[in-house]
Amino acid sequence: MHVIVIGSGINGLVAGATLALKGRRVTVLERLDRPGGAVRTEELTLPGFRHDVAAMNLSMFAGSAFHAAHGEALRRHGLALVPVDRPFASAFPDGSHVGVSTQPGETTASFAVEADRLAWEAQLARFPAQAASLGALLSTPMTRRGLASAVWRIWRAQGAAGSLELLRLLVSSPRAWAERTFQDPRLQAALCTWGLHLDFAPDVPGGAIFPYLEGLAGQAMGMVIGQSGADTITRALVGMIESAGGSVRCSAEVERIHTEGGRAAGVVLAGGEVLSADRVVANLTPRRLAALLPGGSGDARYDAGLREFRYAPGTMMIHLAMSDLPPWRAEALRRYAYVHLAPRVDDLARAYQQASAGLLPEAPVLVVGQPTVFDPGRAPAGRHVLWIQVRCVPAVIAGDAAGRIAQRDWLDVREAYADRVLDQIAVYAPGLHDHILARRVVSPLELEAENPNLVGGDQVSGSHHPAQNFMFRPVWGYADGGTPIRDLYQVGASVWPGAGTGAGSGWLVSQRL
Repeated sequence: MHVIVIGSGINGLVAGATLALKGRRVTVLERLDRPGGAVRTEELTLPGFRHDVAAMNLSMFAGSAFHAAHGEALRRHGLALVPVDRPFASAFPDGSHVGVSTQPGETTASFAVEADRLAWEAQLARFPAQAASLGALLSTPMTRRGLASAVWRIWRAQGAAGSLELLRLLVSSPRAWAERTFQDPRLQAALCTWGLHLDFAPDVPGGAIFPYLEGLAGQAMGMVIGQSGADTITRALVGMIESAGGSVRCSAEVERIHTEGGRAAGVVLAGGEVLSADRVVANLTPRRLAALLPGGSGDARYDAGLREFRYAPGTMMIHLAMSDLPPWRAEALRRYAYVHLAPRVDDLARAYQQASAGLLPEAPVLVVGQPTVFDPGRAPAGRHVLWIQVRCVPAVIAGDAAGRIAQRDWLDVREAYADRVLDQIAVYAPGLHDHILARRVVSPLELEAENPNLVGGDQVSGSHHPAQNFMFRPVWGYADGGTPIRDLYQVGASVWPGAGTGAGSGWLVSQRL
């Protein structure tokens, strides 16, 4: 059986590797001249400075079903992961910080309120059982049978009271959960910031689960990044596919999916080359999949679902080559992988609202990644790279919330807005500019131009709000990766279980095949 996989992002490569290891003939097609999608590492500023293009945190991959099944094979093909014992912190303008660490007592020592220390320890004691139940739900196929099985397992493990507590968590907004659990507004903001990693502003129902899992898992398990870059995953997966007889073909853009008699029979490449296949696995967001099916799927409801799929606000990336780490007011921040900059929960809500209205946020939410703290080989000796994710910016600019930038084209705006971002960081790290050797700014539209799955710079490939999550992701009735076209399957961050490096949809669909 010949399987064509469209797209060499992590879900496409995991599906391809799984099928190749099962003896299927696999061809992965990639429009760029190099594989990896959002899991790539490149010298974007100066020679010797290796920057993760998009994904940096590989914890979900390290904990994935695919890694559990094939970890040894991945290591033989070069996968190397680096453990992180201080995964994230939030900085505040007065020089204080809240930090989550695997070191006993270090996390709660950064809390200002004694009651919060006790509440955190109580949450942490319950976390293993809660995480196991949530993991069962978040990794199950979204079919009637799969969902019923997961709910039954949770009920048996948690009982009625525990199951209802989990249900309350699942439907809560980040702010609601943080405020009922902790007292200090700084700690509430530090946790709510994780919601925006998956398009959950503080007051969006259904978003509490992500701050809960990321916050407590940070202490319970730490974080994982890739040795010398996130592309350690991509290189290992490509090696697995090729060693099993498959191929990864770059500079091969698919123009349309070829169908015959209601089934996928292959693809047509730009330039007219036709490749036949028994199955086609499309690692594509709904907008891109619809574009490759110019005649539609034959199912009007499904086609409407692809068109109506909603994307989150965009992201801008700033990559810096540094002579040293930022001179943080709180010197302890030099020891963390991520530093979040959004001092109040209302700052998160305001930035999201402004971006959703098409405005450049006055003070965007910033994720400052410091991978060379744990992986110094990404830069020359004594040097560092900074990975700055500017959360919640509009793809189409209607105005500037601060009233200072008049231009509306991202090519004209990106450098001026990057200056604003760096000035914002300098409030927390005075003297930052003195340590910058070079920078590369990538606007939301440039992210999409390089990777069409990042629509408008949306790095999670579609909002995870409740109406577009679980059995509704991407379209009701097709959350298992199936499509109305026989032998055509969809994987990627737009398909359940959604975004991140866990490659859940690639794994689930490949198991189905």
